[in-house]
Amino acid sequence: MAKMKLIPFEQHLDECIGKVGTPDRDELEAEVAKAVHAYEIGELIKRTRIEQDLTQEELGERIGVKKAQISRLEKGRNITLPTMSRVFQALGVATASIDLGAAGKVALW
Repeated sequence: MAKMKLIPFEQHLDECIGKVGTPDRDELEAEVAKAVHAYEIGELIKRTRIEQDLTQEELGERIGVKKAQISRLEKGRNITLPTMSRVFQALGVATASIDLGAAGKVALW
């Protein structure tokens, strides 16, 4: 039986995409970061909905969308600021802000 050569994942990324700091690798890292943030927002929506004992359908009714749209939001897909605002307001989150680092914080609603 042939032996498999195992290499660290980072080394594989370096070879296939490029080293950290190269345009392709930076683009990949940025896309991964966006996907992770969207996932985290979706999980927060889901957790808050469940804590309030709401179904996806009930939350959808509160903001005027179908259950399928709530499912997509909870998976981190199709999240826009206006939609996020409607969802969190429907869940009773009265205010929210976004931290823009050196530019400061901005109230979303």
